[in-house]
Amino acid sequence: MSFLEFPIRRYQFTLVAFAMLVALGITSFLNIPRQEDPYFPLAAFQITAIYPGAEPQDVERRIAKPIEDRLSELDDLKSVESHSKDGVAVILAEFYSLVDADRKYDEVVREINALRVLLPPELAKLEIRKINPGLVNIVQFALVSADASYRELEDQARNLKDTLKSVDGVRTAETWAYPPRELRIALDLPRMAELQLNSEQVLQALQGANANVPGGSIDIGSRNFTLKTSGSYKSLEEVRDTVVAVTQHRMVRVRDIAEVSWNTQEHGYVGRYNGQRAVFVTANQKDSYNIFGVRDRILEAAQQFQEQLPRHIRLELGFDQSRNVASRLNRLSADFAIAIALVAITLLPLGLRAAGVVMISIPLSLAIGISILHFLGYSLNQISIAGFVVALGLLVDDSIVVVENIARFLRAGHSRVQAAVLATKQIFQAIVGCTATIMFAFLPLMLLTGNAGKFIRVLPTTVVATVAASLLVALTIIPFLASRMLSGHQAPEGNRVLQALTQGIHRFYQPLLHRALARPRWTVWGSLAVCLAVMLIVAGIIGFSLFPKADTPHFLVVVETPDGSSLAETDKALRFVEARLQDMPQVDWFFTNLGHGNPQIYYNEMGNEGDASYGDIFVRLTSYDTRKTPRLLDELRQRLAHYPNARIYVREFQNGPPITAPIAIRVIGHDLDRLYALAAQVEKLVAATPGTRDVENPVRIQRTNLKLEVDAQKAALLGVSTAELDRATRLAVAGLPAGRYQDLDGEQYDIVLRSPMNARASLTALEQVRVATSTGQTLPLSQLADLQFSAAPTRIHRYNRDRAVVISAEVRSGYNTDKVTGAVLQRLNQMEWPRGYHYVPGGELESRTESFDGLQSATIIALLGIIAVLVLEFGSFKSTLIVLTVVPFGIAGGIVMLALTGYSISFTATIGFIALLGIETKNSILLVDFTNRLRADGVPLDEAIERAGEIRFLPILLTSATAIGGLMPLALQNSGMYSPLAWVIIGGLISSTFVARIVTPVVYKLIPPAIAMNPHRGLADTAVLR
Repeated sequence: MSFLEFPIRRYQFTLVAFAMLVALGITSFLNIPRQEDPYFPLAAFQITAIYPGAEPQDVERRIAKPIEDRLSELDDLKSVESHSKDGVAVILAEFYSLVDADRKYDEVVREINALRVLLPPELAKLEIRKINPGLVNIVQFALVSADASYRELEDQARNLKDTLKSVDGVRTAETWAYPPRELRIALDLPRMAELQLNSEQVLQALQGANANVPGGSIDIGSRNFTLKTSGSYKSLEEVRDTVVAVTQHRMVRVRDIAEVSWNTQEHGYVGRYNGQRAVFVTANQKDSYNIFGVRDRILEAAQQFQEQLPRHIRLELGFDQSRNVASRLNRLSADFAIAIALVAITLLPLGLRAAGVVMISIPLSLAIGISILHFLGYSLNQISIAGFVVALGLLVDDSIVVVENIARFLRAGHSRVQAAVLATKQIFQAIVGCTATIMFAFLPLMLLTGNAGKFIRVLPTTVVATVAASLLVALTIIPFLASRMLSGHQAPEGNRVLQALTQGIHRFYQPLLHRALARPRWTVWGSLAVCLAVMLIVAGIIGFSLFPKADTPHFLVVVETPDGSSLAETDKALRFVEARLQDMPQVDWFFTNLGHGNPQIYYNEMGNEGDASYGDIFVRLTSYDTRKTPRLLDELRQRLAHYPNARIYVREFQNGPPITAPIAIRVIGHDLDRLYALAAQVEKLVAATPGTRDVENPVRIQRTNLKLEVDAQKAALLGVSTAELDRATRLAVAGLPAGRYQDLDGEQYDIVLRSPMNARASLTALEQVRVATSTGQTLPLSQLADLQFSAAPTRIHRYNRDRAVVISAEVRSGYNTDKVTGAVLQRLNQMEWPRGYHYVPGGELESRTESFDGLQSATIIALLGIIAVLVLEFGSFKSTLIVLTVVPFGIAGGIVMLALTGYSISFTATIGFIALLGIETKNSILLVDFTNRLRADGVPLDEAIERAGEIRFLPILLTSATAIGGLMPLALQNSGMYSPLAWVIIGGLISSTFVARIVTPVVYKLIPPAIAMNPHRGLADTAVLR
């Protein structure tokens, strides 16, 4: 008993086996994690260094450059960038995508730790963070109150954070948008001068008393005891009682010269919810958890927490990622249901029973496919569901061919079991080859490198798993069901729908094919010439792109005031935007962030560390419409465009790996003045290019600093050191860090030494600074130093260890990014660049180059894999070449369809073209295989070609129609992500089904493969010679 007979004759085992697979599929569907987007690891890391009081040039020289040099020694480094500004250095290191991200993280940590001793000892912070798309917050709460103190809000936020951390499935929770608490020691400078004390003595006394040095252990008798030393501070009284010095035979304690109290740091990050003062609490989920279950448990915990809140504080849930996931899943599920209905309609020519048998393959194949996906560790997200929708039109193809062939054998008079066995055996080799070509088209996509390849990998994995499952179903359960459900007495002509289609094929297709066969060379070369011309012309018109905007109701409004602006100035611009948003009925809610970016809520938006000149507003609309929402955002841009002294722009979230902006130009050079001049030229050039908007030059306006010019001779005569002057100034303006204080709950706070002040530093504070002389007297700072205004760089950016300025721009609606970028680069090439200065394109062009390089390799591998399958199946290069003639016609159809629907050749569209290689080749395999069989049975060449074309046209038409029906809802979704992929396959199938069904038989006539005659003449296998 052969493999193909076993499922039919031992049907009891077949039914039990598939019942088990269905149960496994249902279990997997219920337990598979659900997320908005797929998780993909990035070998990228951010090093943040806080160097208080340092200017950008000092930060660059002493922090950024040494770290860059050390990181450059590591293998597989793709790029290193740094941003140096006042007191802060941020270094971004990205490694090639093939490396192990965790191993590279360990290497980076090791190198930075080894470098730490060579960095300035004044560093307040040195942090290494993984750039992890998986750390997206799934909820963002707001604790809103108009009159609660920040300390009370902080306490409640910390309580909520602890509550959320205890929820099953929550990885971590964080608090945002309030001034951190500090233990402030406000010095009495006149009193210190009387006692001839300086701030350095106080600082050393505090640090010495707060040292936590392990005492070790000692043995007493037979027991071992740990020796505990005095340790760190336990209370504010201990801080106040710290001895600073002994003068005039008495101890001077901190309480004698300073006031010790809890206070808050300057408001570096202020938050509002719908325009009302608020602090934020976020939470993200662990891997392999279902977002809906985690969200329900979070809301239950938040509800219990809300019940114990004071009345003047209310808890608001703003961002809820599960709403996005539910919306996407519901929309794709609806598309899925429509696709199933369309597939069912296309099967009507087979008859109701035959169509019912074929439709059974859908749930069976999907159940097996989702089990494989779950086993491989993937989640159910927008990409994987799109993969199932793409597979839907393909997974019935094998079943259609099997059932149609069984029905043909039944019409020829065979019994049901005999027809099922013989029909399946006859086309076994052909459908295995067909499925193998589809799998080889998608398999290379699973091996794509780069971040874009990682992002999209679950889609080809889903298709391959589901199509492989459909082959198993078509060769086992479908023949058995057909042998039981199909009528044993079928009319030779089939049902009425089938008769109508057969008559149409005979009336229209057969005469066209007959005429084409009469003039084969004209048909082939003319068709290929038209096809190539269409591909080249239309592809040049529609252009290229990478990933489209995300179809989400969320967006950001970013506000940037000139560097050096105060928080108050930036806040004016933010309030201007808030007023416009409150006038829009389409706005659901918004989070305002002053001095910092919103916490990470999208996988490729990492958040902005920010400063006083930065702010953004995270907005949600009540709904998203693919046509109305872009117009609404354009109107909002126009309303925000005329605000003075601030750059305000609306940024929509993008699909794919993170990029700075669609257009980004790095101007590279060494001298800052010349670099800034070139950057200004590039900015004007980009702004003058049609299609650009929101052009950003981060060094457009240089900041004016206040510089302390010390009269060194006078200071020396009075016995005042420069260090003492600097320390006194810092005391008045920012304070001096004196260590950390840990409370009984384990929370740690900064201990800050400063002069008495409660407001933000101003020029008045500097006028009040006094310094002690060697005689014990105090003098105003103004008698020893002058304040002068001086121009200084606002920030220094470096790219791959060279200084750089990044000019970025967005692309206006209706313009193609690739064409606008090309126009910008053409103008840049016409500029005169001084020696040692050049530009490096970034943005979408850089990402696309990396992504499409991988796609080129994938295309070649897919094509070679398909050729290998064809050569293995036919044993003939001629048959293989005949089958492959369909490829250019499918590609041309896909390009024309993109042009007709208004899309460019994007990353996902290119995946559609690669998939099309296998899908359209499959149809030609059926045609060529059947032609070979007819010739082996002794049918003359022209008659075999015409008979095969006519007989196989129906199953080819049905499989193409089901694929188109399955993809049509995805195409009509008007999604920039999925619609191009669907339209490419639809257009390719239409052209290959009708045009190639003429050309492929004609090519067969021009280069007919040699066929060994079948001695049994009938339904036996055909041997095809080389």
